[in-house]
Amino acid sequence: MIPRARPESGRTTRTVIKAVGLGLVVVAGAAALLGYRQHADDQRQAREVWAALEASADPSPPLYHPAMVADLPEIARRYFARGIEPGTPLHRVVRLEMEGTFVVNGTDMPIRARQILAPPSEGFVWEAEVGTGLMRFAGSDGHHAPEGGTRDSWTKFWLHGLVPLARIGTGADHFRAAATRTMLEAIWAPASLLPQFGAQWTQTGPDSAEIRFDAAEDIDAMRLTLDADGNPAEIVALRWTDANPERVYRLQPFGGRMLETGRFGGFTIPTRVELGNQYGTPDYAPFFFATITSADFGGLQH
Repeated sequence: MIPRARPESGRTTRTVIKAVGLGLVVVAGAAALLGYRQHADDQRQAREVWAALEASADPSPPLYHPAMVADLPEIARRYFARGIEPGTPLHRVVRLEMEGTFVVNGTDMPIRARQILAPPSEGFVWEAEVGTGLMRFAGSDGHHAPEGGTRDSWTKFWLHGLVPLARIGTGADHFRAAATRTMLEAIWAPASLLPQFGAQWTQTGPDSAEIRFDAAEDIDAMRLTLDADGNPAEIVALRWTDANPERVYRLQPFGGRMLETGRFGGFTIPTRVELGNQYGTPDYAPFFFATITSADFGGLQH
């Protein structure tokens, strides 16, 4: 004879199931709340640094005159003859808008982004939306080195604002890598490459030069190659990065090609680029393809 289950046993089982379910709901809710707060913190950090970089812009910079570069090597004079129209206010902070493709694990993903770029000694914020549908993620990269203030850098991206895909930053390795990126991207703010603002030019060939910055002595020089007209054709620098199979931080060439240029506010800048790790080696793998759709040098708020 099979004994009947006691009613108390069934009620206990249901109570345990309900308790477990409630516990899972609580845990999921707590995780969602934590994620929401972290995402909000990441967005606030990007906004605050963006505003600080905007505020750092000189509202009344000096005007460009070719005499400013008369003592520079020929390649520098060629670059500035093409890059800055005489009489242009020498703004060194620019807001960019761009679109293009970002390669993630071998998959091409559409990208739309905006960026504020200050001089190499100060930093940048890059805010982007990548991908579509279920694979859409967004976030920002940043680098901030205010004089006398707290230095910081980060890479923080979220899947649909709910799941953190990357929350990296604050360490010395990341900061060093981000500082090199800020230097390379000075190509989008030609005034930052003037000697009056701390740039040091050394011609290394008929169409090539190394550029260093007074405020970035611990970073390897940027190597710039021009075409015959003075347009940027290539940029590269040794960057401190762990973008290698061993995931070990070390110096590696990072850079790419400048494929088209355009004029904005008296400046000629690259408008179509491809960039990647190991530039100039057989392992070069470009992962960032972008077209600049807007460059605002003079409309910053103060």
